[in-house]
Amino acid sequence: MKPVLSLFSCCLLLLLAGCNSTTQPAEAPATATPPVATAPAATNTQTILFFGNSLTAGYGVEPEEAFPALIGQKIDSAGLNYTVVNAGLSGETTAGGRSRVGWVLRKPVSVFVLELGGNDGLRGLPLTDTRQNLQAIIDTVRRRSPQARIVLAGMQIPPNLGADYATEFKALYGELARKNQLVLIPFLLEGVGGVAKLNQQDGIHPTPAGHRLVARTIWPILQPVL
Repeated sequence: MKPVLSLFSCCLLLLLAGCNSTTQPAEAPATATPPVATAPAATNTQTILFFGNSLTAGYGVEPEEAFPALIGQKIDSAGLNYTVVNAGLSGETTAGGRSRVGWVLRKPVSVFVLELGGNDGLRGLPLTDTRQNLQAIIDTVRRRSPQARIVLAGMQIPPNLGADYATEFKALYGELARKNQLVLIPFLLEGVGGVAKLNQQDGIHPTPAGHRLVARTIWPILQPVL
């Protein structure tokens, strides 16, 4: 299985690539037989990037237990040639994601899975701002990686801040998906949210078993995209 790459790993690879590009080849002896020129091996590896908050980052579980890594296992089992990058950041809001998405997309991606908004809802942030920030992220992806397929992960929140707020929050994901012709995961935490045994003590972040169920929810929607 290809390892799930973190942003740090990606940056390190880019840095090493830049350093290697300045190295001058040693001069061959005059009597050496000239090497036979060969075409570089073609690679069709594509990148799927998971961009989200602590749910994507795998807060409280091992990296290989988080759902992006589990999706990576399913990708390998299906014989699909993708590298999985986990760009989750704990505590991320849609405003924070809007600020860093350009940096994340310094290299093009083939599939962009957008999982943000939960922290906005839990903090009761204005939903007009959440909607605008998500739209700005989508626009940035379209500009930086025009060929990328975008998958939007829907989220729901408990009605602590009022039923109207919770209803509007849930609806904005479907609205954005229709407006932008995105692939929609209706509810990322389907069957996990609110189930005590599938969440850690905070009642918010999935356990390893919860992440496995999240991966099973995502895969039937994501596989046709890949």
